[in-house]
Amino acid sequence: MDKILALIPARGGSKGVPRKNIRLVNDKPLIAYTIDAALTAREVFCRVIVSTDDEEIATISREYGAEVPFMRPAELAGDKARSLPVIQHAIKWVEQSDRVHLDWVMLLQPTAPMRTAEDIRAAVALTHSTDDLCDSVISVMRVYAHHPILMKRIENNQLLPFCMEEIEGTRRQDYQPPAYMRNGAIYLTRRNVLMNRDSIWGEIIRPYEMPAERSLNVDDELDLALVDLVLRKQSI
Repeated sequence: MDKILALIPARGGSKGVPRKNIRLVNDKPLIAYTIDAALTAREVFCRVIVSTDDEEIATISREYGAEVPFMRPAELAGDKARSLPVIQHAIKWVEQSDRVHLDWVMLLQPTAPMRTAEDIRAAVALTHSTDDLCDSVISVMRVYAHHPILMKRIENNQLLPFCMEEIEGTRRQDYQPPAYMRNGAIYLTRRNVLMNRDSIWGEIIRPYEMPAERSLNVDDELDLALVDLVLRKQSI
């Protein structure tokens, strides 16, 4: 079997939603939902690790069953820190510690708490579902309200199509071609693409489509309130 590392990035310095990763939603820390999903699908992973610079996040992550075998260096924890160096740091640490060579890394962001273990398993299955090799599998959702046909630009005080002509009266279900956007739930990338090409996406990307109800992403306080409401309703 491929050696796949589940990596949950959770720095402590969130600005838009302070302490976002451990804020309570339906009486559980936000990060707990991602940890639970990863551990439920743990048969596909060699390890489930949280990368954090924050002792409180580390403690809570361990309480919910994730490993926190190292603390993230300060230079990878600032506001401008990108995901790729964080992933590369974790790869180097795991490979040196375990004396293994990873095949894939699945980045699971805590801000997407609605993804399930079934989503994780299905994304992994896509890497074996075709004869053609892929560099990554990225989760997406189909969009209607953000379809490119609705995007406009203003030029010489006129409202003009940004890239696609919108015929008046077109129903949203008739928007063509269908448009998709990344939902932030799953990034599954070959280890060599991450380390040798310095890329999370690579060139050949397989889409894993998720429904809107499992594509909620927490970027601000309104998102957090919406996720809390949905999770509370599901638990009734």
